[in-house]
Amino acid sequence: MNRSSDGSGVRSLYAPVLGTISSEQRWVVASCGLTLLLSALVLVSFSVGRYSMTAGQAFEILVHPAVGGDRTWTATMDTVVWQVRLPRIAGAIVVGAALASAGAAYQSVFRNPLVSPAILGVSQGAAFGASLGIFLRVPWATMQLFGVGFGLLATTLTVMIARELGRGSAVTLVLGGIVVTSMFAAFIAILQYFADPLDTLPSITFWLMGSLGRVGNRDLALIIGPTLLAFAALYAMRWQINVLSAGGEEAQALGVNERNVRAVVIVSATVMTALAVSVSGIIGWIGLIIPHIARMIVGPNFHRLLPVSALLGATFLLSVDTLARSVTSVELPLGVLTALIGAPFFLVVLSQARRQWL
Repeated sequence: MNRSSDGSGVRSLYAPVLGTISSEQRWVVASCGLTLLLSALVLVSFSVGRYSMTAGQAFEILVHPAVGGDRTWTATMDTVVWQVRLPRIAGAIVVGAALASAGAAYQSVFRNPLVSPAILGVSQGAAFGASLGIFLRVPWATMQLFGVGFGLLATTLTVMIARELGRGSAVTLVLGGIVVTSMFAAFIAILQYFADPLDTLPSITFWLMGSLGRVGNRDLALIIGPTLLAFAALYAMRWQINVLSAGGEEAQALGVNERNVRAVVIVSATVMTALAVSVSGIIGWIGLIIPHIARMIVGPNFHRLLPVSALLGATFLLSVDTLARSVTSVELPLGVLTALIGAPFFLVVLSQARRQWL
């Protein structure tokens, strides 16, 4: 067992950042601050795009159905807000929160700060499922089911490898995830090789790079409900997850069934990840770096870590998406931007934490 499994490594790593105020105070301040920041960012995002409008105009359009009053905007502006930007902004919030929450759950229950949806193979498995749906030209809802199903399959294979070859050790878990990720990446390459180069291949390639440009209201209706249910399941088991993060002996002493808790967490986190990937493609690093930032702010207690991770993930992805569609005339892939931002940050965290993790 590594030194971070009992939580001492996490506390020592983030001690300089946590300061002297209590965890409860940090949680309240962080939650309120992130909520206000996310709300402000939403208004800014509505005003950014090829069709220009002010944040005030966007706000008037959004609240008009509830408060009424005279219409001071055009029908085109109304369509842009409700049919184009609202689904995309809401999609960024849901996907970012889902990936960050799943990452926080994986890291806590496996007691491994290197674990993320991507490393465990969930993202690549879900990506293969969605790519297969595009290749077979199935309906959008069926493609999402493919994503969820293969995401669950990828996680199951990773856990089985770790259990059979390494007795569930953290190192074997990560190595098993690398194997499963490589396998599904090869399957995706095979699909791309046989795909129609004029139609299907560009769709698969563009989708794999990560984008929220095609998210619509129907997509949100399909993913929001299951995502909220999975998030609620994780939050409802926050006490058991805290016990598991302290170690297997503590869990056994307190009567927590480690296998059942892990199963619920894996299924819930995998469903959240697979649903996110099925509408946005592969957007990496959020499930890995955002939980670390959340721990810097509120500590490892899952009761506080989960909601703060969700808020941070939503804020981060919405910021990146707003940047992606406004910095140049051509929209930049989200997966590329998150990698450019996440990789250097993780190197800094890894260099500071190597003594606790290795």
